Amino acid sequence: MSLSPTPWSARAIHTVRPTDVVAVLCHRELDGSEEYLVRWRTNPVLPAPPRAICSWHPLQELWHSLHLVQAYIDTLPEATRRLVRLDGTFTSGINRKRKSPDSEPIGARDLNGSSSGLLTPQDSIIRSRSSSVIDLETPEPPEILGPNIYNGVLQKKEGRIVAKRAEGPEVTTINSQKLPTEEMRRIASKTPVVQAENAIRAAFEDKLRMHDPRGLVRLENRIDSSTPSLDFTFIREYVLGEGVSGISEEEYRGCTKCKADMGGNVGCEYSTKCDCLQFAAVDEKALERTKPDIYAVYMIAKAEGSDIDTTGLPKRFPYRKPGQFGPQTLLPFYRESRHPIYECNRNCKCGPKCKTRLVQKGRKVPLVVFKTENRGWGVYCDEDLIQGEFIDTYLGEVITDEECKRRENQVGVKSKASYLYSLDKFVDDLTTDGVRLKIEDTFVVDGQDMGNVTRFINHSCEPNCRQYTVSYNKHDLRLFNLAFFAYEDIPAGTELTFDYGDKDEVELEEAIKRREAALADPENHGSIPCNCGAQKCRGYLWD
Repeated sequence: MSLSPTPWSARAIHTVRPTDVVAVLCHRELDGSEEYLVRWRTNPVLPAPPRAICSWHPLQELWHSLHLVQAYIDTLPEATRRLVRLDGTFTSGINRKRKSPDSEPIGARDLNGSSSGLLTPQDSIIRSRSSSVIDLETPEPPEILGPNIYNGVLQKKEGRIVAKRAEGPEVTTINSQKLPTEEMRRIASKTPVVQAENAIRAAFEDKLRMHDPRGLVRLENRIDSSTPSLDFTFIREYVLGEGVSGISEEEYRGCTKCKADMGGNVGCEYSTKCDCLQFAAVDEKALERTKPDIYAVYMIAKAEGSDIDTTGLPKRFPYRKPGQFGPQTLLPFYRESRHPIYECNRNCKCGPKCKTRLVQKGRKVPLVVFKTENRGWGVYCDEDLIQGEFIDTYLGEVITDEECKRRENQVGVKSKASYLYSLDKFVDDLTTDGVRLKIEDTFVVDGQDMGNVTRFINHSCEPNCRQYTVSYNKHDLRLFNLAFFAYEDIPAGTELTFDYGDKDEVELEEAIKRREAALADPENHGSIPCNCGAQKCRGYLWD
């Protein structure tokens, strides 16, 4: 099977600006190229006024508006999306040389409020041959396809195509609220969208290349012809929303007693001297072994929930030293306990090669966004990952708790929850002002519309990855990173997963018991089912 040529690959000199159009309404085929009917922007956008300008365009002219084409294609029945062209040929039931005697021309005159919605055959011929397009070399469509533009004219202007409202005998007027017509829909149902789907795929791959010029991320779909949403924006760092602020890197507090030539030229060597570890978890075994008296006092205070000054107590650096036989990995002390990870930063005396500066240097492993059979898009790594290896961070727009609740109320908590991650690790800890951090004062990361590749990682009740809190500035309790590490050895090509609910692991028997109870609970009716397939699957994504 060979797909038809891709005329969109040669982009047009003049294109439709995406902010000028609001929707794609229908599609057709003309001279081997797919064309799409767009509605131009009006104020207000909805409801569409009867005289809204609508026009047909080849894909080259819609290159910057492919997200609208994609949204339209997503509404099509599967049968239409599966239509393909064989050896470059196309048949849609339309005789392009002679009009079918029982077919009706497309369009609506509606000049005087008529509800008939149909042009006469004579009107159709006149309209389709009229000069309703200014300075645009658009092929004349066959009579059965009707005119190229309704309720206005098109012009070329400074590299873009613009629509202008116009009246007169040369302008086809139609009630745009009746578009697409039944005949348009009939033609569309027999017209493939292969060229558009190829263009959409190419546009998304362009986004991936721009996001990671190193080529360490790619797209793979062996299931169908779909592509992740072009509305998704790839970013390389948090985007701070309204009401969100953080401490600038220039103001980060760095360690002052460490040196770059320590520990074999890998920076910080003594955990008791590294200022960045001031609030890190205490190595209780080392404390008990070296300072039993202090250990006893420490454990009493911990049991009582008292504030403890851990300055000078033994801590653990988070990562193994870099070596020639593999990447740095997260030590079991952190991997199993989920203690916050504190990294050194640009203001530290230990230098840029310090072994505690890992996550901030970014992803090093190649990732693939791929289509799964039953769980949408997923992610796997192109090479073996070893236990404790850093994968990437979770990015998105950082918003306030209040804004998070507003967005949840707009679309529903459960449909939004997969992309929202609360930065609440340090709730109840003392801030630099001596006030305990409250949950309503924390921030939330929303990765639905903007983020990075980790946004596509799926959930599993028995995940092979875990997310950890990573801070480059010990005094900022509200803004820190969420980093993914391999929780076990992961062979190349294995889907990466993590637990959206971040639940503690339970025994198999208990997991099965909980799942059966959840499935039998009528309150879970309508909840999002979990398709992770793990033995310990909880049945639903959210409790």
